[in-house]
Amino acid sequence: MNDILMLSQEQLKYLQLLAQKYPSKQAVCTQIINLQAILNLPKGTEHFISDLHGEFEAFAHILNNCSGVIREKVELVFRDILNKSEQSDLCTLIYYPKEKLEMVERERRDTPQWYENTLQNLIELAKLLSSKYTRSKVRKALPEEFSYIIDELLHAQPDEDNNQLVYHEKIIDTIIKTESGSDFILALAALIKRLAVDRLHIVGDIFDRGPHADRILDMLMEYHSLDIEWGNHDILWMGAAAGSAACVAAVIRNNIAYGNMEVLESGYGISLRSLMLFAEKTYPEMELSAAAVRAVSVMLFKLEGQIIRRHPEYGMEERLLLDKMDLQKQTVRIAGEEYALRDAVFPTVDLEAPYALTEEEQLVMDELQLAFRNSERLHRHVSFLYSHGSMYNCYNQNLLFHGCIPLDEDGNLEGVTFGGRTYQGKAYMDYADRMARQAYFDEESTDCLDFMWYLWCGKRSPLSGRTIKTFERAFVADESTWEEPKNPYYTYCSTEQTCSMILREFGLYAAPSHVINGHTPVRVISGESPVRANGKLIVIDGGFCKAYQKSTGIAGYTLIYNSHGMRIKAHRPFESVEKALEENKDIESQTEVFETERKRMMIGDTDIGIEVAQTIDDLHALLAAYREGIITQELEAADY
Repeated sequence: MNDILMLSQEQLKYLQLLAQKYPSKQAVCTQIINLQAILNLPKGTEHFISDLHGEFEAFAHILNNCSGVIREKVELVFRDILNKSEQSDLCTLIYYPKEKLEMVERERRDTPQWYENTLQNLIELAKLLSSKYTRSKVRKALPEEFSYIIDELLHAQPDEDNNQLVYHEKIIDTIIKTESGSDFILALAALIKRLAVDRLHIVGDIFDRGPHADRILDMLMEYHSLDIEWGNHDILWMGAAAGSAACVAAVIRNNIAYGNMEVLESGYGISLRSLMLFAEKTYPEMELSAAAVRAVSVMLFKLEGQIIRRHPEYGMEERLLLDKMDLQKQTVRIAGEEYALRDAVFPTVDLEAPYALTEEEQLVMDELQLAFRNSERLHRHVSFLYSHGSMYNCYNQNLLFHGCIPLDEDGNLEGVTFGGRTYQGKAYMDYADRMARQAYFDEESTDCLDFMWYLWCGKRSPLSGRTIKTFERAFVADESTWEEPKNPYYTYCSTEQTCSMILREFGLYAAPSHVINGHTPVRVISGESPVRANGKLIVIDGGFCKAYQKSTGIAGYTLIYNSHGMRIKAHRPFESVEKALEENKDIESQTEVFETERKRMMIGDTDIGIEVAQTIDDLHALLAAYREGIITQELEAADY
């Protein structure tokens, strides 16, 4: 008996639904041919970036040049046609087309010949980049107003009488004569950047330290295909937007301490006026910014103390230090040892009730919480982080997360207990993801709001992975108290055995699988490498943040994964957009190819390919059902 006659009711119902989309044998056959062809196209390029920390200009340039991919393609296509200077000029035009066109016009280089050469060069480059995609996918990437013309230009082919090429030349000539050259250059530059990278992965920490996380998020919201793995700084802002007072205080403290109030006040319309007035009044002997940091720090430690007392399961009682202060002796007791405080200026701390906000502090905090809740732009960005982000992501057999998978001292998955249930590994990450979403979308959930703070700095938080010593760094002179012990993950993760164990925990068994994470800057200057555990672990936090660059020795790592293999890119500091425009200054990058595929990786080898292959199997089943007469073709669509 033919297997197709033994379909279950569920299988038959599914095939009947599929038949609504493919109502005839011809339609099914056409789609099978199409999908089978897609499986044999090269895998698209993936671009991994981590720890952006508000450094908009450097990030924008890395995104524009696709970590050097565009320059590599320009060199490949034009190495025998354009000299190095001309290649750099073309690259800069692609990176910053609007600004470069304005410069060309000011310099009066915008002649018909310049437009003709430039358009021809951009078309040749777009042809190369579009060659790994289906024509349908390229069409979807085209700007709507020029889609037909650009499609024609990309697919003009030489023929016996060169009619196609003449047609091509006439199109370009007409574009120039109608003064549409600049608009077409803008459209082609956007298309080239879109085709250069098929998928962007942001492996956490968009916020804090640098001044323009808001502009980074605006740019990401326009990107064609991406995912975000939340970092501890991201979750802090998400918690603040959700209404956590402790997260609000920590966000404000971080940004004032880094001299970065612009993102709060100009970026998100969050006024710090009440805090500044309170700080000036309460700490008159201090410079205003120092007074503001002191004022919000004390409020933060009080609010943190309240959370720790509400949640003994967090195991963070050692962080309760306000009640361990002796202001007469100007000391604090930490882990049984007594240390000198920098000063005893704590006028708002009542040692009888050290974790209670004063009436004035409560008023200030209420106003700040309201400002975070009412910032429309912040909530637009946070909603985007929720819709495109998660605690981790399994993509093309790689595991992406920002911080760590908590391990115990023996290198095994560490169990953490919340609400009477113990979680570890993937189950813990899934629990954290659910709690983070509930914190934002369920306004009544105090426990979830508290957990957002825990994810920011908790002892066994997968986004932090260390014991935070903010109090000691702020108030204790003895630097031995500043050391922040890390989770054993950061020791064991450099072994192939540990990385393989973690990958298996997330269902990733294939030999080429990797752990890709950020969070911990790679100190190249000290000889550290981003590629560890015999190639199983790739750490791509190389110091986008300017504050880290002295200790890392570079200005960020990015990772490129294309059909030929994986390459880590080490970047030098970005000077400025002005330098890029005036001198065609690119970010200097060094490439390390650390994994090359034996045979070129095709879409059939990817996650999408697995889905496509399953769809092909389903279509074959539908085709068999048509042929057996189990499902009837629509008459108007039937092939006679």
